[in-house]
This record gives sequence, structure tokens and C-alpha cells, in this order.
Amino acid sequence: MIVPAKILVVDDTPKNVKLLADLLTVKGFNVVTAASGREALAQVEAERPDLVLLDVVMPEMSGYEVCRKIRENPATEILPVIMVTALDPSEERVKGLEAGADDFLTKPINQAELLARVRSLLRIKELYDTVQAQATQLTDWNKTLEQRVQEQVTQLERLSRLKRFFSPQLAELIVAGGADDPLKTHRREITVVFLDLRGFTAFAETSEPEEVMGVLREYHAEMGKLVLVHEGTLERFTGDGMMIFFNDPTQVPNPAEQAIRMALAMGERVAELTVKWRKLGYELDFGVGIAQGYATIGAIGFEGRWDYGAIGTVTNLASRLCGEAKPGQILISQRLLGTIEDVVEVEPVGELTLKGFHRPITAYNIVRLKG
Repeated sequence: MIVPAKILVVDDTPKNVKLLADLLTVKGFNVVTAASGREALAQVEAERPDLVLLDVVMPEMSGYEVCRKIRENPATEILPVIMVTALDPSEERVKGLEAGADDFLTKPINQAELLARVRSLLRIKELYDTVQAQATQLTDWNKTLEQRVQEQVTQLERLSRLKRFFSPQLAELIVAGGADDPLKTHRREITVVFLDLRGFTAFAETSEPEEVMGVLREYHAEMGKLVLVHEGTLERFTGDGMMIFFNDPTQVPNPAEQAIRMALAMGERVAELTVKWRKLGYELDFGVGIAQGYATIGAIGFEGRWDYGAIGTVTNLASRLCGEAKPGQILISQRLLGTIEDVVEVEPVGELTLKGFHRPITAYNIVRLKG
């Protein structure tokens, strides 16, 4: 629905006001009136007209003074004003233009000329209003764009930080709001995997630093790929050792099985690497410990250096089992076996006396997946 333009008619002669108001109303305009300069300024403020028809000669405040007041107000400085007078048109026109009028009409008013000038100035105002609206919209878009850019930068920074701990897919899910903030401290049952290279200490003591770094780069790269494939959470690197856990920050239906599948895949890959390493004279092998239990998990560190850590007996047990594993063994606890005995074949290792545990721990070595 098109809203008709609003025109303010200002004249101290009621007859003139009625004549102009009737003519404009018949032509479809919305008309408001004022009988003096002060009333005209009040109507401009209250009614926000689209155009003003302003008589020049009025008591107390002339049309020129009213026009100047309109132009001094930033809110109405572009409001179209047509001045109307019965005085000498050539002299009054100059005064009117100096006062800020947009156009000039002489009395008696020619109706056709009046309507033509009104419509012309309204078209100009409509164009100006459109430009102003577009400028405002552009400003809003710029503000929105700046905000969105800042939000994206923040997300990228957060994503970069989270990718240090989680798979890229999971990190993106967390940033997008598809998972809870994992850096907030929480408690959860997890499956923990510790692994390291057997013979690494002796290898590092007798080899050149470049050789040691070359082996670590290759080993970490291959293990890291398998961590990502099996959607594990990498907690730490400690030289040749790695700690990975499952079921956090997002819970999975079978964390123990995923952990074991990853460990078996790692064992196969290390077996391939050791063939190459032995040709170079490196006597290295692989051991794994896996345990399941509750841990407290979250961000650990200080501003500028944060790590994602799990603290609890379960991590200590997995670490101790890894330390007891012989080359090629994947040792698990009795508790863990109870949850995955349907999917793996194991062989008993016996009871192990582990540092930090008062009672011996019954352990098993995973041989293979069933079937």
C-alpha cells in the first residue's frame, strides 16, 4: 500500500489555506495546515511532512525566517519548501532562494503549475530518501560484516586451538555449537590408550639427533593418522610416548572397541616401520596399555599455553600397563576385558604389580579381533 505524500500548507489567511488544502486533497495528497510561522515549525516537528507550501508574508515570523529555521535543523535541512507570495516575483524569488527555498510560486496560484512543482520536488525527495535509506542499510551491513568477520576470526582461532587436541571434524563441530565446550572441566568415563616405542631410550643415546628426530617424525605422523581415523582425542606427546582417549569430548557408543581397533592398527603399522628401521640398525618395537574408568577432563595450563588433559586412576593404569607391555603387546585390564570380550581374542598375562597400585592388576594381551 502506497502512503500518500504529506504536505504542510502554511498561510495566515484561512481562505488561502482552504483553497490549497482542498486542491491537494482532491489530488490524493495528505494535507496538514498552519496559520503562522511558529505553528508551522511545530507542525514540521510533529507531522514530519514531505513538502511545505509556505506563504512569505505572515505576522511575527515571515516565511523567510521559517525557511531558515527549517534549513538550520539537520533533520529537515533537505525538506522541500515552495514559497508563495503576491509580491514582486523577481525580487522575492532571490530572497526566497537565499533563505533556502527550493522553488517559488506567485499568487494567484496556477493550479497546474502548483501540482507540477509539488510532484517534481516530491520525486527529488523520494530519490533522496531512497539514497539515505540505502546509505543507512549499507552502514548496517558494514557493521554486521565487521561483526561477522570478528566472529569468524574468533572461530578460526578457537578452531586452530581445538585442532591441537581433536580431529578436524570434531573441532569444527565444537566451534559450530554441535558439541559442548570440552575445555570446561568435567568428569566422564573414558578409555585411555598409552603407547610408546620399546628400545627408544637406548636408540636415542647411541644415535645422532637427526636420526632420532627422523624416526619420531615418521612414527608420530603414522600414529597421528590412525588417531584421526579412529576419532580419538590426543592428550599428549612425550617423546616416543603418546596418550589418547575415547568417549570425550563427545560420547561414543563403543569407546573401548574403537580404542582397541586403533591400537591393533597401530601395531600393524609399526610392524611395517620396524622392518625399515631394522635395516638402518634401529632396534625398536612397540607396546600399548589400555584401561577404562572415570577421569576429570578439561583445560590445563595458563594464559597463552593450554593443554587438554585427563586426570585420574584410569590414566595411571593405562600408563603402567604400557610400561609392562613387551614388544608387540597390547595389555588391557580385567575391567576393560569385561566390556569387549565378545569382540577380541586375548591371552592372560597374569597379575602385575604396578607402581601406584596397592593390589596386583590382572592383565591380558590382545591377540586379535574375533572373526
